[in-house]
Formats: sequence, C-alpha cells, structure tokens
Amino acid sequence: MLDLTTIFRGLQRQLFPALTEELGELSALDKEFCAVISLTDLGQFTADYEWCGNGCPPRSRVWLAHAFIAKQVYQFPSTSALVEALRSRPMLRGLCGWECQSKVPHGSTFSRAFKMFAEDQMPTRLHENMVKVHAGNKLVGHVSRDATAIKAPEKPEPKPAPAPKVPGKRGRLKKGEVRPPAPPKRLDLQPTRTLAENLADLPTCCNVSTKRNSKGHQESWIGYKLHLDTIDGDIPVSAILTSASLHDSQVAIPLAQMTRARVTSCYDLMDGAYDSAQIRAFSRSLGHVPIISPNQRSGKNVVPLDPAQTERYKERSASERVNSLLKQRYGARSIRVRGASKVMCHLMFGLIALTAKALFARLC
Repeated sequence: MLDLTTIFRGLQRQLFPALTEELGELSALDKEFCAVISLTDLGQFTADYEWCGNGCPPRSRVWLAHAFIAKQVYQFPSTSALVEALRSRPMLRGLCGWECQSKVPHGSTFSRAFKMFAEDQMPTRLHENMVKVHAGNKLVGHVSRDATAIKAPEKPEPKPAPAPKVPGKRGRLKKGEVRPPAPPKRLDLQPTRTLAENLADLPTCCNVSTKRNSKGHQESWIGYKLHLDTIDGDIPVSAILTSASLHDSQVAIPLAQMTRARVTSCYDLMDGAYDSAQIRAFSRSLGHVPIISPNQRSGKNVVPLDPAQTERYKERSASERVNSLLKQRYGARSIRVRGASKVMCHLMFGLIALTAKALFARLC
C-alpha cells in the first residue's frame, strides 16, 4: 500500500496532467474528487456486487460508488440532480467512469445500488479501511468526541408506552427484608460487552429530541444523532448513528472501542455531557487520559480542569469544525432518504470525502 506522500506526488505529477490532457482543465472540485477516489480501494468493497454470470450484467457498482462520492464533493442536493449533472457535464461523467451520456444509468439504478450499499454498510467499511491504512500507523495525540443533530424527512416513531408500575409495599422494610436491586444501567454494562453487543443495544429509530444550544435556547429536531470521534488534523475516524433522543454519554464507550481498533491515541477530550465515572474509568482502562469538562448541572462538587488540562481541552474544537464542515459542505443537511441505514450511508459518503481531504491537507 502506497503512503500518502507517494499518492499525493503521483496525483500532482502524473494523474492531474494526464486527466487535463484527456478531459480538459480540472477545477478545484475535480481535483478534490480525484484525490478522494485515490484513497479509496473501491474495487475491494464492490467486488461482491459485480456480475456473477447469471442474468443481465448489472451496472458497474464501482462507478456508481464514485458517483455517490461525487454527489457529496460537488454538493448535489439530490440523486436526480446528480444524474442530471452526469449527463450534462462530460468532465464529471468521465471522472466517474462513463464515456458517453447514454451510458449513465437511470435514477432507479442509483436508488437500487444505494439501497444495497446501505444494507451492507459498504461506505462504513470503506471509511474504516481508509482510516486504518492512512492514519492507523501513527500515534494520535487527542481524540475529540462529540455528537451532532441530524434532521431527517421522515415521521418519528411514537414514544413507547411506559411499563406498568408494579405495586410495591409501602412504608419501611421489615427487619431482615432486603429491597430488590435496581436493574443495571447501560453505562454499567457497556464496559463488559463487545463492540457488536454495544452497537446492537443502541436505539436507531427516528424520533424527536430537544437540546439547549450555546445561547441557552431550546432546540428540537426530528431525526437522528451522529456521534463522531475526531483526531488531530480534523480527521474523523469513527462514527455511530443513533436515535435523536439518545444521550451523548450512552455512545461514548462504543465509540472508544471502535476508535481503539483503528488508531492509537493518548487523550480523550469530551464535554460535560460525558462527565461520568464509568466513561472516565473505561478511558483509563484503554491506557488513555480522559479530559472531560465538568458538568456544571450535575449537582455535585465540581472540580475544574487544571491549567494543563484546560490547554489540551482546546484541541476539542476539532470535533466542532468537523461537525460544521459535514453539515455545510458534505451533505449532512441535504438528506432525502429514510431509515437509519440509508441515512448512515448518505452521511458516510460525505465522511469519506471529508476524511480524504483532511488526510491530504496534512501534506500541503
């Protein structure tokens, strides 16, 4: 596998001049798209979708995956806009793989391919491979953990009916009588579970959530919540999509497990929503140093961060920048699909483009 420097030099000295001679002058977005594709081993992840010898040969899934990445890089708001651009822009069509306008598939073909990619979590596996290959061999200083609201155009699921109350015995317990223990909380169980078990336990249905913004006002949205781990250089390395109403702290340990398998880091930076003894203990068990902003509303004796921790905590702004960039530039605000798997697929194509750009930015 070539390192980033070799790939970057190959793009500048060989690929871009060759494409310019073949297709014409490349724009900044054209070069960004080529750079993203150069870091994705799409053939490895789309081989299972190719023709097996029975029936009509399907359209190339590699080229369709190229198109979905192009949708985020060029900021097309919908698949129909993407198809129209592929048919009317020879440069984009050639970069994706189609030679002429008549070869561009119908929109329904794009929809079927997108559904397959979502069900197989292909973009998620592609992003994981990109992170491991190009960022996993280096020591990372800080992992910034945060969540952001994802609005979706679908009807929220109704709240589950509350469990019926079991009539209990009133008054004090008799001598020798023991009150039954409370059921364990999710944070108590997560450290003893595998990543797959923890992910299966997280709700992913579309619902309604409300949070207080930085100005103290209440904000509500319908949809989901994307939980991200971002390392130095504004590189997102792990992502989990959950229901909007799930508290941020419930995903901290699964995110830590996922990130631990991809990169080696030293510090875990989190805001007050993650101020929990279980999260701190799990971070230390991984050999990390947790730096968590004290939760001022916890009602406990709040111990402020010391000067050294305060200085390191400033690195957590990386997570804010990535969340903002994902929404403004890579499609997190233009979701037109329904269901957690399809929403995650849409977001991961944007994260792939964002991650590739951040990896190359370290060389410029």
